[in-house]
Amino acid sequence: MKNILILYIALFTFSGFKAQDKKLKDINGLDTSIKPGDNFFMFVNKKWYDATPIPSTQAGVGAYMFLNFPQRMRLQGILEEVSQRSQPAGSIEQKVGDFYASGMDTITIDKRGYDPIKPTLNRIEAINDVSSLMKFVANEIKVGNGSIMSFGVGPDDKNSSINIAHSYQTGIGLPDRDYYFKADAPTVAIQNAYKTYLATLFQLTGTDAATAKKDAELVYNIDQQIAASHKTRVERRDVHANYNMMAISDLEKSQPNIEWSTFLRNLGAQTDSIDVAQPAYYDKLNSLLKTVPLKNWKLYLKAKTIRNYAGDLSKPFVDANFNFNKVISGQAVQKTRGEIMATAVDNYLGEALGQLYVKKYFSEAAKKRMAVLVDNVQKAYASRIDKLDWMSDLTKVKAKEKLFAITKKIGYPDQWKDYSNVKISRDTYFENIMSASAAEFQLEIAKLGKPVNKSEWFTTVPTVTAYNNPSANEIVFPAGILQAPYFDNEADDALNYGGIGMVIGHELTHTFDDQGAQYDKEGNVKDWWTKDDYTQFKSRIQQVINQYNQFTVLDNLHINGAMTVGENTADIAGIAVAYDAFKMTKEGQSNKKNDGLTPDQRFFLSVAKIWRVKMKDEFLRLWIETNPHSPPSWRVNGPLMNTTPFYEAFEVKESNKMFLPKKERITIW
Repeated sequence: MKNILILYIALFTFSGFKAQDKKLKDINGLDTSIKPGDNFFMFVNKKWYDATPIPSTQAGVGAYMFLNFPQRMRLQGILEEVSQRSQPAGSIEQKVGDFYASGMDTITIDKRGYDPIKPTLNRIEAINDVSSLMKFVANEIKVGNGSIMSFGVGPDDKNSSINIAHSYQTGIGLPDRDYYFKADAPTVAIQNAYKTYLATLFQLTGTDAATAKKDAELVYNIDQQIAASHKTRVERRDVHANYNMMAISDLEKSQPNIEWSTFLRNLGAQTDSIDVAQPAYYDKLNSLLKTVPLKNWKLYLKAKTIRNYAGDLSKPFVDANFNFNKVISGQAVQKTRGEIMATAVDNYLGEALGQLYVKKYFSEAAKKRMAVLVDNVQKAYASRIDKLDWMSDLTKVKAKEKLFAITKKIGYPDQWKDYSNVKISRDTYFENIMSASAAEFQLEIAKLGKPVNKSEWFTTVPTVTAYNNPSANEIVFPAGILQAPYFDNEADDALNYGGIGMVIGHELTHTFDDQGAQYDKEGNVKDWWTKDDYTQFKSRIQQVINQYNQFTVLDNLHINGAMTVGENTADIAGIAVAYDAFKMTKEGQSNKKNDGLTPDQRFFLSVAKIWRVKMKDEFLRLWIETNPHSPPSWRVNGPLMNTTPFYEAFEVKESNKMFLPKKERITIW
């Protein structure tokens, strides 16, 4: 494909689906009291927004991540069915069915209390020096109980064909480092809820109330010291700063208390080097291992362990976990046990469950239609690159080579993950978790030093998401997102290009956002730009940052333009390239109205529908603080303010609130 890239002719017309041959999907309910050019998100979604309650078990409702709620209902239906029948031993049906059944058996789980983690807590009590502490930390990583050390295996940013060891900052209990240092009322409420949660966990495992409160403060203090060493989310966008290949022998000298060689040996990781993404964290940890008393470290590890497993233990632990998380999310009522278990099975046996999901909910016809959409948007992207007035011909050739070298994964993996080493019993929920976690770690460690498996997926098939993996130069669209409002095999091109087409354009753009643009077509961090072109590119990236910094949410909270710049860039370009692809279809070239709306209008209505989301204020605040995406309303209004065809489709005038003069509309790709 990449060899014919530069022969692409921009006037090529894609094979489209005639609007009149496909049934019209729901685009009604427009609030005509709102001018499209004032607030397009609400023009399209306000009636739905006002009429749709947030379920008490959820922090939000609608599309995007909240579409995973009805997905879990689908998964629960599959799991109920397979768990109620006898299945062949070792089959995926047996494993997912028995895992689900074991987690639904809350009578047994409640009877066990916290017995499942008592051996782990006893091992913490037996720690008598820093060396034995670090051995405990390593052994627990192997069963999914992370604490002060992070370890993973993945491609080398400078040699993407080989898997290497990676380590990242870790160790805190609140969602982000900044939560430890802010003094506004909502953040203080979260800090206090976290301390109360820790104290409750200590009490549930036998500590008296007064001591538990004191111990919680000690743990929080360690957390806060760790947080001070963490890079911010904006700092972590620096690709080069987060690549620090270090010899283990050098780490042994600079961070002797961590005992890196012993730590890696205990993990079973045979390597003489590791990429330490945020070295400052490990410098700080090396110091804290000596300055923090060992008894306090043991309290910290105890708190970490109970917290990590609280949702998997008896009801008092589950309740404590919920009571803390509801302060952050605003969720009013606990999820049903069935929904919780559908999520758990997806987390631990995702590709086994994914096979059953695909059989029931994803057709080959949908996969073929989606492949056409991806190819068409990709070709439209090439045409846009050709037309860029700020990029030299030399860089354009490189950009298109990278564009057409992208691997496209649709629906489900070609090769499913092997779960033969996972032992699942119908009456031991906690042990099932341990078995799945241990098997997953062994799969991870086995990749170290080996060639990268380009067929591997990093999301489960039923998840409503899509992603771009720059180190593999790939875009991935699991079956979960290939449903309405994003994609419908029975819908016409206007809705599909405005829906999943925008998502495709978005993911393609991550190949060329502020981070992705630093990777070459092979997935290596490598400069493929001319100096002048990269300067021009960065100036446009800064325009995106500046523009989104001005957008407000919840009256006084501003979007963090620097933290969200990659996603905002992808949104702006994603809509633009999806529109261009749509205009190359027969329907896109037609002016025939459907339900009183032009093809262009229906395209943009579809864009607004795919981000139709309503969420609790608490969750929205969490989103602003931690999510690299802008809130859903600004994923619609922000990009459309920069999209001239939108102005034309809805006659947006200078008097409208979303209006920007042409010279201020941002075009990157």
